[in-house]
Amino acid sequence: MSEEETHIRLAAWVHGRVQGVGFRWWTRSRALELGLVGFARNLPDGRVEVVAEGGRDHCERLLSALRSGESPGSVDHVVERWSPAKGGLTGFAER
Repeated sequence: MSEEETHIRLAAWVHGRVQGVGFRWWTRSRALELGLVGFARNLPDGRVEVVAEGGRDHCERLLSALRSGESPGSVDHVVERWSPAKGGLTGFAER
């Protein structure tokens, strides 16, 4: 399978005390280390939404990092959704 065929989109909603603690910055750093593109943004209900595109193995590693307990703040749980990559993303932004 070619690299293009293995690209996927991970959307994750992180629940817990994850706003105002450097969580989006930490997530951006992990994503850039893995060569992923996308963003992390605060939601009005206190969650952080993470959208990342790249190789499935790298997206899975990011998801594991989100759940690892090593992030700033306190993660209660993470809800994930996988879909085909949509493209159009460059870099990894904190929104």
